[in-house]
Amino acid sequence: MHLVADHRRSSMATTSEKVEETPKHRPIVRIGLFIIANTLLVSVVCCIAGVLALLLLPVLAKKTYVSENALLPGSASPMISDQDVSRANGFIDELTSMKLNSQNVVIEIPRRIALHMENLGGEVSYHRFQTQSNKYHPLHFVTTPNAEACNVNKTCESYAVNVVGIIRAPRGDGKEAIVLVTPYNPVNLTQNEALSLGIAYSTFSLLSQVSWLAKDIIWLAADSQYGQYNSVAAWLREYHTPSVDGFDKLPSGSCVHDSELDMSIETKVSDTFRRAGTMAAAFVIEVADRGVEGEQDALNIYAEASNGQMPNLDLISVLCYMAVYEQGLPVQVEKLVSLLDSKWLKFIGEVFETVGNIARKLNPQWKFGIPVKEYVEGSATLVTSLYHQALGVPTGSHGAFRDYQVDAITIEFPLKLSSINRGRQTEFLLEGGRLIEGVVRCVNNLLEKFHQSFFLYLLTSSNKFISVGVYMIAFLLLLAPLPVLAASLCSDAKKSIRESEKISKPFKSWSWLHPTKTIFIVHLWGVIVSLLPYFICQIPNSQPASRLLIWASLSLFILIVLILFFGGCSTHWALLKSVTVSTTFIGLCLMSIINFATAEIGALLLVPLCLMIKPWRLAGKAHSAFNLVLVVIGFPGAAFFVLKSAFGLQNGSGLVEFWYWMESLWAWNSATYIYICMVHLPCWVLCVYILLHPC
Repeated sequence: MHLVADHRRSSMATTSEKVEETPKHRPIVRIGLFIIANTLLVSVVCCIAGVLALLLLPVLAKKTYVSENALLPGSASPMISDQDVSRANGFIDELTSMKLNSQNVVIEIPRRIALHMENLGGEVSYHRFQTQSNKYHPLHFVTTPNAEACNVNKTCESYAVNVVGIIRAPRGDGKEAIVLVTPYNPVNLTQNEALSLGIAYSTFSLLSQVSWLAKDIIWLAADSQYGQYNSVAAWLREYHTPSVDGFDKLPSGSCVHDSELDMSIETKVSDTFRRAGTMAAAFVIEVADRGVEGEQDALNIYAEASNGQMPNLDLISVLCYMAVYEQGLPVQVEKLVSLLDSKWLKFIGEVFETVGNIARKLNPQWKFGIPVKEYVEGSATLVTSLYHQALGVPTGSHGAFRDYQVDAITIEFPLKLSSINRGRQTEFLLEGGRLIEGVVRCVNNLLEKFHQSFFLYLLTSSNKFISVGVYMIAFLLLLAPLPVLAASLCSDAKKSIRESEKISKPFKSWSWLHPTKTIFIVHLWGVIVSLLPYFICQIPNSQPASRLLIWASLSLFILIVLILFFGGCSTHWALLKSVTVSTTFIGLCLMSIINFATAEIGALLLVPLCLMIKPWRLAGKAHSAFNLVLVVIGFPGAAFFVLKSAFGLQNGSGLVEFWYWMESLWAWNSATYIYICMVHLPCWVLCVYILLHPC
């Protein structure tokens, strides 16, 4: 009996030792293993939740508000008088008559603007600059274009002249400034440009007399005959980084019209570049023809700068407050008109409105859902905001200021020019001058730079926004399945290789190096593709369509050569897809830091492709057909035309339109171009490679 008991105790002890030898995983590890084991369910749930969160963004938008208390919008009564407006009327009449009567308006109009600035007490100077056309150069993505300007021939034909007037603040120390920009074309001065100059003149006239000014005021009358952005960018470049060797300048008097400009005005107007303090904010003033009778008079705001940069939200909030509550002028931001009549968007809006009504019946404190009309308009504005940010191209000359971290917006005043009379013009100048005065006064109250409110946001209307903490949820939900899928595929690939090769020993940890080699070759090809247009553009007398065909042919030829000579190693398709999904995940995450809108649109195209792609020999007929559709839509060229046609943005024809679009991306140094060539296109090629994998 004792022997039997001892045997039982020893066997129980051995069993307990074995149990103790198998350690339990930590809870977070068990959760990870459970998620990987249910990859399909997790992917479906996350993708549906991501798309739903994206559709919910207009519903989740919040009202804009002024975060910085020091701005104090509307705390002071406007001071612009009838005398200031009367002077502005005379100034406009003088410019208009000069356009009609003078034979050399290129000289006379800048001269007259400078003379009026000086009469108002401003420090006036000319800024001569050489225009630089936007051309693609690989180094523009990592350096400034100033280095290339050193080799540009200095000719009188390529130079223009900005007129700059500065009011020194009586209560300031010269360390801060506010900029007013009025682009105009001296060769062909339009009525719109004359009125925008008049608004700036009335405001400048007032600000030269007030005693409360604490920041210097700079009025930049930008010569836009070679482009609005170029003139403003040239002045900012000289303001922040003076050209010591003078490569961006033309010596005074070296051209005939320069000498006439110097001799025909008082000596107080100098060619010496004048500066004020650090720029606190900038406002580009423009006037647009309202056109159709009965159309609503609404102030338009343009805020998008390069690579999706936006000004501080407080700047837009203050402008909207002053326009709506002080001047009674509604404010709007650009929206995609084609979506306003979209039936599917109205259906989604009705669903959300119904859910909101049910939620309020259950609990009156649940404020969910918005009217259908508001949802459709918010969605149309949101799509436009995403499009402009993803494009990475500034929507106006205000974008030049954001390159120097200066908050700036373009204010476009509406006016029906065909029926304007003296009384309406006077009223218009008074309204515009009071609005600019009020906004300038708010910025003048600031003791520091804009920092309280948001820099990362999307607009659904002029008074509603979506913060980064909300819109990132949709992006993260879309991206969440990618690392889970990568881990699951890697685990499945290990099991498959063990079974096929009957390997009993542990799987080699460096087996991922084989697919990494192929992926590295494809991404290296993406870098080469991004550099090809620089050399293709050197071909003389080549048309856009032929350039695009050369680009596509060379890219395909180089890809075939690289794969044949360097990327021909065989590897398991699941392991290749695992590394592909991982690199795509990393690329989208990095792009979201640079330009969220581009990463969001890229995720909508790439995530379904990465999740569904599978070798055609292993997939069924339905799966293979769906993969083929995703591959076609995922190609950058096809995606461009699909999105343009879906949103009614067609404004060109065929290949030429796509070439011009790509040309605008690289000419403006848009990070979207780098994303397309180095993240999106390599991922698409790798998915096609997986689809055609022989298994």
